[in-house]
Amino acid sequence: MKQRPISLFLILLLFIVQARARHDSIKLELLHRHAPQLNHGKPPPHGRLKDLIQHDFIRHQWREITRRGRRRSNANVAVEMPLGAGRDFGIGQYVTTLKVGTPSQKFRLIVDTGSDLTWINCRYRCGLGDDCSEHRRINKKRVFHAYQSSSFSPVACFSQTCTVELSYLFSLTACPTPLTPCAYDYRYADGSSAMGIFANESVTVGLTNGRMTKISNVLIGCSDTFQGPTLQNVDGVMGLGNSKYSFATKVAEKMGGKFSYCLVNHLSHINVSSYLIFGSSDDQIEVSGNARSTKLELNSEVSSFYAVNVLGISVGGEMLDIPSQVWDMTQGGGTILDSGTSLTFLTDPAYRPVMEAIEKSISKYQRVNLDGVPMEYCFNSTDFDETLVPKLIFHFADGARFEPHWDSYVIEAADGVRCIGFLPARFPGTSVIGNIMQQNYLWEFDLVRNKLGFAPSACSNS
Repeated sequence: MKQRPISLFLILLLFIVQARARHDSIKLELLHRHAPQLNHGKPPPHGRLKDLIQHDFIRHQWREITRRGRRRSNANVAVEMPLGAGRDFGIGQYVTTLKVGTPSQKFRLIVDTGSDLTWINCRYRCGLGDDCSEHRRINKKRVFHAYQSSSFSPVACFSQTCTVELSYLFSLTACPTPLTPCAYDYRYADGSSAMGIFANESVTVGLTNGRMTKISNVLIGCSDTFQGPTLQNVDGVMGLGNSKYSFATKVAEKMGGKFSYCLVNHLSHINVSSYLIFGSSDDQIEVSGNARSTKLELNSEVSSFYAVNVLGISVGGEMLDIPSQVWDMTQGGGTILDSGTSLTFLTDPAYRPVMEAIEKSISKYQRVNLDGVPMEYCFNSTDFDETLVPKLIFHFADGARFEPHWDSYVIEAADGVRCIGFLPARFPGTSVIGNIMQQNYLWEFDLVRNKLGFAPSACSNS
């Protein structure tokens, strides 16, 4: 989401998952930020579709490209977290619950592979005249009272951690005294922002055997100010980006250097479950087809994201005429996977051939215009014959192929209306495989071996 759902169809929802593991694993409750619980039981408005696509556009346009390091470990303990789509929540991100501090306080966080900072709604000090009673909410939001946590340790503003290592997380240079905490002004692609201070803190998570365990020295942001459409009804963000201080890196280095997720269909409701796993996903999620893998580019021109080497795209068995520069990160192109973007962006030289190839197969259906929805081709899908949709395949440079399900790129936009689910992006620029394209697949990110594994899956345990 860093520098980054339409009717109800693009809106991702809440899931509560029971872990199934052979050995102990960490388990967190994951909720989507637009679930009924967060919206007073009300369904998301029809206009949410326009909001979601606008979020995707801005996110793509302002995607910052920076180089990041990666730490590795031989640890191999699985972490299993319930995961869900957000239809009942009204946005395209996923949400988990995390216990922070000592004693722990529970918070609901957006899970985002495209941002690095994990932060929560927080008060560092109890100010004069403030109601500092425990568990007090501010503006109906849960607040982490840092001064009540014995494990909360602010990062000093004069430290190298602040001045050098956290500069890419928008640390501020102001340092009036040596004891002043390191401050940040963190900006997201959709215009959202969070301001606060960095600290090292402990988080408490549940094991699948019913016990609890604590992970210490996790970098978090204590945000006393935040704003933006994607940050409503949640308590913060869990940053899972490809960087040294992200939550993904911190946990994965203790769990064998891997994390994975499986996204249920974006139209699924609250009672459908999927998983976010840190550690090996073997036997954790049932797959319905052959597992494949391709190289994961972690130290590339887009190294703060999870990049892959795409060779081309075929539609209906025919390889499309797309210039090789579109996929070449050294020539201004490249492709990333992003769970925080709903639709899939293709830069212009790839977007037009893909759209034309798919349009041919569905041209018999009447075109429809949806107000405020920038998807180019929508149509009346009454009595729609899905067998007309040609198979679309992403071909990777090492021979692997990703074959998304047809309803991941000819998507339901409203009752009786479907749209071709791609958005254009400028070239030079990065193409983005969004979370709808990734749905009903298990994705495993091996940060030690630089490998991305994937296999079709129902993702659900219900």
